[in-house]
Amino acid sequence: MKLTIFGATGRIGGHLLNWAAALPGLPEPLTGRELDVLRLIAAGKSNQRIARELVVTLDTVKKHVSHVLDKLGAANRTEAVTRARELRVIP
Repeated sequence: MKLTIFGATGRIGGHLLNWAAALPGLPEPLTGRELDVLRLIAAGKSNQRIARELVVTLDTVKKHVSHVLDKLGAANRTEAVTRARELRVIP
């Protein structure tokens, strides 16, 4: 049986797990919030829209986007989404 997990978090035995940490090719794991931001980027949302949906400030979203780009080794949002899909972080 093959199990594919797309950057999810979950609990096993009371321990919070970040499945992104286990993905090969990702030198530093994405946090749960970075995964949320990445999914919204992939959905074509603007920083302003992401901030509204996640109920955070625009500056916070910009910081998360910057971390996502750095961790995925991407120069822009399109590259980040492409890389994340290649690594099966997002569908």
